Amino acid sequence: MSQSQQGSERPDQAAGDAIGVLLVNLGTPASPSNGDVRAFLKEFLGDPRVVEGNRVLWWLVLNGVILTTRPRRSAKAYAKVWGDDGSPLLTISIRQADALREALAGQAVVELAMRYGKPSIADGLAQLRQAGVSRVLVLPLYPQYSATTTASVFDGVAQALERERSLPELRFVNRYHNDPAYIDALSDSVRAHQAEHGEADLLLMSFHGIPQEYVDRGDPYYVECQESARLLAANLGLDESRWKLSFQSRLGPRQWLQPYTDETLGELAASGTKSVQVICPGFSVDCLETLEEIAIENREVFLSSGGERYEYIPCLNDQPAHIDMMRQLVLRNIEGWDWRQSGSTETPA
Repeated sequence: MSQSQQGSERPDQAAGDAIGVLLVNLGTPASPSNGDVRAFLKEFLGDPRVVEGNRVLWWLVLNGVILTTRPRRSAKAYAKVWGDDGSPLLTISIRQADALREALAGQAVVELAMRYGKPSIADGLAQLRQAGVSRVLVLPLYPQYSATTTASVFDGVAQALERERSLPELRFVNRYHNDPAYIDALSDSVRAHQAEHGEADLLLMSFHGIPQEYVDRGDPYYVECQESARLLAANLGLDESRWKLSFQSRLGPRQWLQPYTDETLGELAASGTKSVQVICPGFSVDCLETLEEIAIENREVFLSSGGERYEYIPCLNDQPAHIDMMRQLVLRNIEGWDWRQSGSTETPA
């Protein structure tokens, strides 16, 4: 079901007291063209949560250097993963929202938003308002909290509502990095992949990186990635020799969280590891960083360094276990909001 078809599926809107869920992911360019990629990068990299520091100096670097060179390279990368129906991040996110909408039918209205690009957070909140929603649960699709991601969504919600006369009641999900249903869903996806392709010498868990200095200043992201990785390894019954954690997607000359994924893969291959399977537990949806950077670029790093077999395990995307995890997460976080006021006559599952 497309977003334009949601109206007939929503709870009773007349009372104006419905519960809404705003799913938020990072975002995507409108197309893999240089211009659209440049516009997306300008919004993304212009966020002070993403790049901290002197704003004047960063504005000069961003507009004078990065936006004159990076869009062309990034556009080529986006073109490699762009599907006939558009950006994989957006199309999969729409399927997620549709599936969660069906899972929560009669209990909550579900809308999708992107922190950067379209549909915007303001668009999503406007759709919820039109659906008669007065209570909104914001669910950023980042399992591990970081000021660069989750907190930026909070900023985006605040900015979208700053001129509203009547504000909805708000709740906000900060993290779900150690949620048992999330760990189970990840574990099941690994087992399903291995049932079809066999096991590898090592499972590499690659998380998106952030600058080391952000963690030094108190960002809990590194600790939460470590906990997610340990829980996943324990659930799979892996000893320490069978798995590693790494960080990908670094930008610029600063030190980012280590070990770096590309360097780790090269070192593994060079030291005799013949096969590796890579999963990205911090990404809820496959996107440029997983489909191009991990599945294509890092595959070449491993194989060219002496590795023999490289496999990428897709994100949870719209798998049923992932949607059910979201459903459980939503129901826990809207507890105390009278679901009957959303027009449902059924008891929540």
